Amino acid sequence: RTRLVTYLQRLDPETTPRWGKMNVQQMIEHFALDALRNANGRLKIEKTVTPADKLPLYLEFMMSEKPFKENTKNVLMAEEPAPLRYKTVQAAIGRLQEELIYFFEVYEKNPTMVILNPFFGELNFEQNVQLLHKHALHHLRQFGVVISGE
Repeated sequence: RTRLVTYLQRLDPETTPRWGKMNVQQMIEHFALDALRNANGRLKIEKTVTPADKLPLYLEFMMSEKPFKENTKNVLMAEEPAPLRYKTVQAAIGRLQEELIYFFEVYEKNPTMVILNPFFGELNFEQNVQLLHKHALHHLRQFGVVISGE
């Protein structure tokens, strides 16, 4: 629950990404406002972009320890990163913390809740945790953060 925030707080906002176009703050805002808000139910998705017949394979990959590839294209994001929505990296991290806290609160109140993810379909708590973990590792690697034990 707290390790991601600790890693983000230690990250120099001027760090150049090893791949991709997002800077540190854009990555944090993307994770908070897209990934976490989808996982906690605040960002509702109407349908998946993945064909139904491919969902089992996507889910199998998601639940594996295989990392996302560098420069994985997100068809829901524009070619250029979104403009910054917060004045500082610390403000963006604060929003990420709020969304993360809400994620756990929502599932504590409704442990059987299922959320529709645009790429992987309907996900329960454990599946959302796995996806958020995999997604966070992807972006931490993007900015050269080495996670011990990973």
